[in-house]
Amino acid sequence: MIEVQKLTKRYGETLAVDGLSFHVEPGRVTGFLGPNGAGKSTTMRAMVGLDRPTSGQVLIDGQRYEQLPRPLCKVGVLLEAKALHGGRTAHGHLLGLARSNRIPDKRVDEVLETVGLSSAAKKRAGGFSLGMGQRLGVAAALLGDPQVLLFDEPVNGLDPEGILWIRELMKKLAGEGRTVFVSSHLMSEMALTAEHLIVIGQGRLLADTSVEDFIERNSRSYIHIRTPEPEKMRDLLASEGIRVDDGPDGVIEAVGTTLETVGSLASKNQLTVYEISPRTASLEEAFMQLTGDSVEFRADLEVG
Repeated sequence: MIEVQKLTKRYGETLAVDGLSFHVEPGRVTGFLGPNGAGKSTTMRAMVGLDRPTSGQVLIDGQRYEQLPRPLCKVGVLLEAKALHGGRTAHGHLLGLARSNRIPDKRVDEVLETVGLSSAAKKRAGGFSLGMGQRLGVAAALLGDPQVLLFDEPVNGLDPEGILWIRELMKKLAGEGRTVFVSSHLMSEMALTAEHLIVIGQGRLLADTSVEDFIERNSRSYIHIRTPEPEKMRDLLASEGIRVDDGPDGVIEAVGTTLETVGSLASKNQLTVYEISPRTASLEEAFMQLTGDSVEFRADLEVG
């Protein structure tokens, strides 16, 4: 388990993390979301002793990272995949890490095979593509067979096959009872991978909830209706106290009701409908709705 306890981090006058507290439970993939500048990287660096908190602390199974005698055997970390000596081979890089934590040499070959880099074991890491670098970073995270894993943007540079592989790997690790904490900007990937979400903005906690509850609480659900008789349908729904909004291309959006209710009303009143379907927001839409006020940099979409 990871426990973030009132974590605060200042860089001069800049408050990067502001009294942040949350737990990351084992046995599930927990996604870590937030706009650029929200404090995600600072929080993850504080978890592994790369940034010293101004106040507060992070505990991993009850200990600070710097207290762990063999940290790679407790915590696997992928923060910056290319942060390695480019002149070393993939095997050499992992072997040095293994010996620094008294991990058996044979484990190096095992993790290289796990991440699909056995054929590149003797190649210098400086010539690796971004995707190969990511795989090597994952291998380093798995080296000590840790119970806690931290991944920052793990799908960067991976092709579709690689993305599917890392997604299934994280689910497998969580299924084994490990604590898996992953930060990503790819909402579609988080929707497919994470069961639980920690969302922050401007260094503060915005949400600590399941993916399903997050979407439900931060999105607008409605019944999508296409009909050649929109005015009659609108009046009928309004007479039943159902809120009706106008959608694109003449579509009617009935809010706060069910598919069955709309279908039954249309049938009883002999109204023709071409389509009645429930619509809910995506994780991306829910995220944008919640974090809109926390965005540090906002682009102007007007061109010309």
